[in-house]
Amino acid sequence: MKTYINISILIILIFFSCGSKQKPSPPVTVEDKVGNTSILINYNSPRVRERSIWGDLVPYDKVWRTGANEATIIKINRDLLIFDSPLEKGEYSFFTIPGKDNWTVIFNSVSKQWGSYDYDSNQDVLRLKVVPTQSDKFFENMTFTIEDNSIIFNWENLSFSLKVKEL
Repeated sequence: MKTYINISILIILIFFSCGSKQKPSPPVTVEDKVGNTSILINYNSPRVRERSIWGDLVPYDKVWRTGANEATIIKINRDLLIFDSPLEKGEYSFFTIPGKDNWTVIFNSVSKQWGSYDYDSNQDVLRLKVVPTQSDKFFENMTFTIEDNSIIFNWENLSFSLKVKEL
């Protein structure tokens, strides 16, 4: 009986210790289709954790990896239009340049990069301007979703979407 109690206590301690050591920016993979085109997004999802995000943790007017750790990667298996701009099938790193009023969204041909330290604008294949909106919902974790023919970004109180359609 004593062994049973000790094992039960050990299992409970392991359970609670694992839950308290969550990664601060866990890896996330989102995959869905727009028509016949598969879109896969790999990113590390930072948390707000009571920090000031825009213009502080994520500075304005500087290239941001749009996530944590490695640069966010977007992979598409067919040519697409994002808004009215073509993007060829392939794998891209995804960067943004947040501004107070609008952001620049960047698809860069060097898909495997750590952060934005080696970012080279000469490798950009597509740049777009977006206007983020105030979200009605608070997002503790940065998220990407693919829905309604759009790639949607949400974090803290900001959101933007990229309208996507097949060529």
